[in-house]
Amino acid sequence: MMSLFFRNLLYTTLQPGMVAGVIPYWLTGKNAKTTFAAPFVVYHFLGMLTFAIGFVLMLICIISFAIQGKGTLSPADPTKKLVIAGLYRFSRNPMYIGVMMMLIGESFFFQSNVLGAYSLLIFIAFNIFIIYFEEPRLRKDFADDYDIYVKQVRRWF
Repeated sequence: MMSLFFRNLLYTTLQPGMVAGVIPYWLTGKNAKTTFAAPFVVYHFLGMLTFAIGFVLMLICIISFAIQGKGTLSPADPTKKLVIAGLYRFSRNPMYIGVMMMLIGESFFFQSNVLGAYSLLIFIAFNIFIIYFEEPRLRKDFADDYDIYVKQVRRWF
């Protein structure tokens, strides 16, 4: 169990940590420092709220993967069981939705068109990855169970 915790911590740091943390920080550059120095206004709070909701969604999904799926969010160390409960009853990809909300929240917070464009590119990359790599792997690993799930739950909403 401890090993699974550390593997999830590692993959969370490497994957969403880079996509929604390190890279946006690099992209904001000096804007990050000046934003934190200025008084907060409505769009700052909207950005923080959107980011926080996305972060919580992502954490719930990671915990579901560990507890219900007996695995991690990483394709290198996937779940052993198909996770279809919790947030996965409403969307086949709530973790990606969470990460996208984090990116959109950062775009609002920093009022950054660069982060907005980056968010759009990440959404396109997520779609390509999901359609051409993740869904075929899930279909192979979980066969009929996954096909039934696909018929019951939409990819995004």
